[in-house]
Amino acid sequence: MIVIREAQPADAGQIAPLINLIFDEMQLEELEDVPEPDLEKVITMAYRTRSYLASDATTVVAEANGQVVGVAFGYPGENEARVDEVLRRLSNKSAAFKQPFEAESETDGDEWYLDSIAVSPDFQGHGVGSQLLKALPAYAQRDGESVMGLIVDFENPGAMKLNHVDTSSLWPKRMRQRLHLTEKLVATSFCST
Repeated sequence: MIVIREAQPADAGQIAPLINLIFDEMQLEELEDVPEPDLEKVITMAYRTRSYLASDATTVVAEANGQVVGVAFGYPGENEARVDEVLRRLSNKSAAFKQPFEAESETDGDEWYLDSIAVSPDFQGHGVGSQLLKALPAYAQRDGESVMGLIVDFENPGAMKLNHVDTSSLWPKRMRQRLHLTEKLVATSFCST
């Protein structure tokens, strides 16, 4: 049975490898020379912070048999700079980084931005990602947002499945969704009413 819940600091070590899957797929030049254990250490530290877990962002995990098998990470768009500052600050303290990690701005600011969603390869194709997506509107609404946004990379076949997900069955009709499909940004807005 899959349990969807807010992450706790103790989950950080299990969240880091899942988030690292995303970084691996993105093939970011600034992370090429950073050894994976060092990158995961910085990610782990980030997911132990209050900023990532409560004050600026929300981290939601899918748990199966006591193991974190999926994670979703999002925040109100106006919090993006504070959220990005966490990785910048932590990477600046790590000798493995030649320079602090600077994330690109990805949100319009007037939305609850789904920054990351990842599922363990062993649990992909079993509805874990859909369960995480279904849980997110409650967090967005709690944060006072009525629009959710995410960016989907055309070059990632797994992520492209999100383009074909009927969000009207996952997200309440009163919640607008904004899906940014990128090859480098073709923006589409749609509303399920």
